[in-house]
Amino acid sequence: MEVAGGKRDYGQFCGLAAGLNVIGERWTLLIVRELLIRPARFNELSENLPGIGPNLLSERLRMLLECGVVEQTSVEGDGRARQYHLTEVGEQLRGAVLALAHWGLGFLSEDDRKGAIRAEWGFLAVQSMIVEDAIPDVDEVYEFQVGDQTFTIEVSDGAITFGLGHVKEADLTIECDADTFIRIGAHMLSPFEAIATGDVRIKGKPDAVRRCTLMLGLS
Repeated sequence: MEVAGGKRDYGQFCGLAAGLNVIGERWTLLIVRELLIRPARFNELSENLPGIGPNLLSERLRMLLECGVVEQTSVEGDGRARQYHLTEVGEQLRGAVLALAHWGLGFLSEDDRKGAIRAEWGFLAVQSMIVEDAIPDVDEVYEFQVGDQTFTIEVSDGAITFGLGHVKEADLTIECDADTFIRIGAHMLSPFEAIATGDVRIKGKPDAVRRCTLMLGLS
């Protein structure tokens, strides 16, 4: 059913239904996905979500603002510009979004490769692939150069930190395009096949390669 203002309401006293009242509409979780990567302006969101249309994007953002999932802030150095970012409530969706993204990798097909792809989606993809029981017991930094984006996984004292941008010294550097990275994550292509064909280029010690591969569930 719908309530005043056109907001969907399933009319059920259930946490899942209440959550879907907020994020269950088409495109909403993809907006959240973009903001999990970094804060963004309206035009940036529009460019990164081809097909949504400005009116629908405005409607979805308005709903997320009203529900306290997203908020607007000014842009440093440009007093008139505004950007959107997740609130603390919105950040609580990270685990659920990553789990859903990892689950969805199993449904990707070759036909899906015709659709839009962004290197930055790899930043979330790699987070979703972590196998907790396979986190290395040594401190290492893995750098991924995916298309025109670079992100890192730092393992320290058994804990993982994800970051955007280059690091001075990486124990392992992996370079490929976004298409190859997603295909590997979806098990459509093995990392070893991609290395053999030159679609993936690596720099680092074999032990670091093995530990990273196990941690990402690609062994």
